[in-house]
This record gives sequence, structure tokens and C-alpha cells, in this order.
Amino acid sequence: MRHHGEALRKLTKDFELVERIGRDPLGSALEPRGRVLVAFALELTNAPEQVIEDDLAPLRSAGLTDAGIHDLVSVVSYFNFVNRMALGLGVELEEEYRL
Repeated sequence: MRHHGEALRKLTKDFELVERIGRDPLGSALEPRGRVLVAFALELTNAPEQVIEDDLAPLRSAGLTDAGIHDLVSVVSYFNFVNRMALGLGVELEEEYRL
């Protein structure tokens, strides 16, 4: 859901960064730690049944504690839940968020 990028735009004040991340989430727009977080988020989103304990090692190497990993999984899961609810109910975005 494209409108989630609005929060990142407000946080970073970098519209181009948000666009680059949208086009290529694992691309060079992110520092190594960011790529680790995004790679895990993509795996959890696209193949949650395949996430195993070994997938947490890169997160720990990137400095996340167990609490940080919990927070990451919670945020990713929440956004997935909200997106699926909106899509499943046919919710349409406000005009300002449409492509």
C-alpha cells in the first residue's frame, strides 16, 4: 500500500529516497543495516512460513536485540494485517494517496 510511504517521507524529508526504496527495496538507497531489516521484512511478508531461527542471525549481527526483533516483527505484521484488511474490504485510498 503506497500510502505507508508517507510516514517515511515525513520522517526523512527525502521524497527521492522513499521512491527509490519503493522501486528497489534492497537497492543501494539503504545502508547495510537497513537492507538487513528490509530483507527480513520482505521474507516475513512474502513467505512467513519459511522464516526460521537462522533468519534472525543477520538481525542480531545488525545490532537488534530480542526486543528489537520483536518490535520489527510486530511492525511488519501490523502493516501486513492492515493492508490485507483494507484490500479484503475493498477500501479505497483518499485522493491524496492515489498513484
